[in-house]
Amino acid sequence: MVIKVQEKETDCVNYLDFTTSTMRQKGLNALRNMYPVLILMFLAAVTPLHAEESVSWEQCVIEAVKAHPDLYSALAVLQQAEADKRITKGALLPQLSLGINSSESGTIGKGISSSSALSYSLLAQQLLYDGQKTSNQIASNAEAINTAQHNYNAVSANVRFALRSAFTQLLKAQDLFGLTVEIADRRKNNVRLISLRYQSGREHIGSLRQAEADLAQAQFEVSQAKRGLILGQTNLASALGRDTHQPLMVKGTFSVSDLSTSKPDLAQLVKKHPLFQQLDTKSKAARFDFDASRSAFSPQLYLTSSVGRSAYDRLPTDAVDWSAGVTVSVPIYEGGAGRARVAKARAFLSQQNAQEKSGFLLLYNALELSWKSFQDTRQLVLVQNKQLEAATQRSKIANAQYSNGLVTFNDWVIIENNLVNAKKNLLNAEADMLLAEAQWIQSKGGALEGQQE
Repeated sequence: MVIKVQEKETDCVNYLDFTTSTMRQKGLNALRNMYPVLILMFLAAVTPLHAEESVSWEQCVIEAVKAHPDLYSALAVLQQAEADKRITKGALLPQLSLGINSSESGTIGKGISSSSALSYSLLAQQLLYDGQKTSNQIASNAEAINTAQHNYNAVSANVRFALRSAFTQLLKAQDLFGLTVEIADRRKNNVRLISLRYQSGREHIGSLRQAEADLAQAQFEVSQAKRGLILGQTNLASALGRDTHQPLMVKGTFSVSDLSTSKPDLAQLVKKHPLFQQLDTKSKAARFDFDASRSAFSPQLYLTSSVGRSAYDRLPTDAVDWSAGVTVSVPIYEGGAGRARVAKARAFLSQQNAQEKSGFLLLYNALELSWKSFQDTRQLVLVQNKQLEAATQRSKIANAQYSNGLVTFNDWVIIENNLVNAKKNLLNAEADMLLAEAQWIQSKGGALEGQQE
């Protein structure tokens, strides 16, 4: 009689345990909404002196645009290119220079004599003609500015990808932490269940040890997820361009903004990519540099004038000297340096043209690969959702069957493990989908600006 009562009590506990497990499966989405609460509790425990900061994707983009050092570096390159153009353009404007000279001279011999001289001059020079050398150099500088602007856009695209990756990894780490806590709790209930069945003689010691090993694995994964959460927070802070790191939480869902399923024109996307446009402007600048090098053989014509005065022993205020004229400079022989510069500019132009073609092919292949990966991951999420739905239903049935002795422990634990793996696989697939979307946007050249969604 005592044994029967114990069996009834054990069955009652088993029923309650599996009812709780079934309810937990039905509340998967509700539990996901509770993951941020678990994160807050964890952060409050490990960092009690710091307030947790919760940021959305839009807030991350705004902060990175203002603070990321890579963007400041790219902006400085653009400012240098603009300054180079102004420097070159200055050669077309009048050149003025002022000179003042004061000197003392004398003779030492039978007698001592000395004299002083003071002179001043204002020189002006205006370039009239140089075979369009300067104008070609200015055009080359203008293309260099375009190159720097496209470089800024390319850097912005890389920063966006790094930021989106860090954001996704932290979002995944938050969900993974909540999921591992849920799994550890489930494993703990399983150990309690198997322990009661073992004490009642309905399970052997091997089943109990297996349940305990599964619990130890689950507890390790909780600790691992905690460390991964801290790492994700550090990576996101760095991607934001922050000098200091503090506890962070992200607000978001595993959903993509690009819902297109039809393949776009990859060739047109390549031509709009900042890296390709950067190569294209470099080729144009090399063409202008080549034309400028050939203009070095042309004569240079300047209009010159000067105003000044020289006097001895007194300040020259009574008269002023002036001059005006035209200066022509014709290069005759430079030891072959001019021809060598032309040959170098021609070779550089050929190099830039070849790199432009090579860049087009590389970007096209990258777009093809990222489009495939994006579509593959989107489809895999749908598959993993169905796998989780199937595993959840099987777990419900197996729980009821195991409590009634209709399935063995080995069969039941396999189904339990399949449910755990299905939850992890879905989370991994959703995170991979967001990363693949970020890679696709980067392959299209999507910068931080205008990509908040």
